[in-house]
Amino acid sequence: MSARIFQRPKNAMQSGKALLGQWILEFAPAEARVADPLMGWAGSGDTQAQVQLKFDSQEAAVAYASRHGISAEVHATPPRRLKLQTYADNFR
Repeated sequence: MSARIFQRPKNAMQSGKALLGQWILEFAPAEARVADPLMGWAGSGDTQAQVQLKFDSQEAAVAYASRHGISAEVHATPPRRLKLQTYADNFR
């Protein structure tokens, strides 16, 4: 069983920073998704793909993965770059 650990990204549609400190452990899909012949929806029998575990720190997520025998890959959070500009810059 493999998983990835990442930090929740900031929602681009909102200015709030709530829940940005959370780390998420998300399982990799174990089988490919196939189209349902009747409805055409994509689905699979893999229920682990629906599970997201939330942790307060990266160390807690890594410790959980190692304790339960899950091979986890940690994805580092890229640094945020602020593009500071004034309203007058829209007219240059």
